[in-house]
Amino acid sequence: MNTRQTKILDIMSNKKRVTVTELAEALGVSEVTTRKDLSQLEAKGLLKREHGYASLMGSDDVGNRLSINYDIKRRIAQKAMESVSDGETVMIESGSCCALLAEALLTHRRDITIVTNSVFIASYVRQQPNARIILLGGEMQNEAQVMVGPLVRKCVASFYVNKLFVGTDGFNEFGSMSRDLMRAEAVRDMAVNAKQAIILTESAKFYQTGVVPLFPYHDIDAIYTDNSVTDDIVANIRQHGIKIYTLSAETTAK
Repeated sequence: MNTRQTKILDIMSNKKRVTVTELAEALGVSEVTTRKDLSQLEAKGLLKREHGYASLMGSDDVGNRLSINYDIKRRIAQKAMESVSDGETVMIESGSCCALLAEALLTHRRDITIVTNSVFIASYVRQQPNARIILLGGEMQNEAQVMVGPLVRKCVASFYVNKLFVGTDGFNEFGSMSRDLMRAEAVRDMAVNAKQAIILTESAKFYQTGVVPLFPYHDIDAIYTDNSVTDDIVANIRQHGIKIYTLSAETTAK
């Protein structure tokens, strides 16, 4: 994704629906160039085009969530990528940071196999020349494009990996949280056959919560987040024995 396209997503994170003319003026390019960028972003499922407009997807659509704060999520994913070696098989669930991690792994690592319950991720990286994706079966939640239900548990039982990468909707005093019961159950089923559960999240999620538990703190091995997380939150996470990595200007660990 080029710098213009990243800027388009930043603009649309604030306005949700923008005319092609407005975007072209903000970017300092022609409307023809802007339409080409929008077509590429639409092909990735990050927005939808209307006559003379571009708009974000539905609120629970992973493409919409991926579009918001795209560059921060991209950097979090790149930092998390450093924990994965060539030749690894990893599990990745349906979070927006997780989709960018899948893309980064297939771009910068060799012989990576990704086991996922996310139809969106499988589609998002399908054009990578070395993509090796195993999509878990289950009941699909259409808007989130994710597989859930008891069939996920049966399918994932065939795989054992070192790392499971997940997103989160928030935290409370007991651990990470989710907004969706079925998705939370699917993630916990995936975690049974993974040695480490690793959360990728924006720092804003530390100030939000969910409606159902995802992982208690003692089941989380590491968290990757951005550099807006406060020192007291970092200290609290470390008190639970969790490694926390944040982004600096050089994307180094805090």
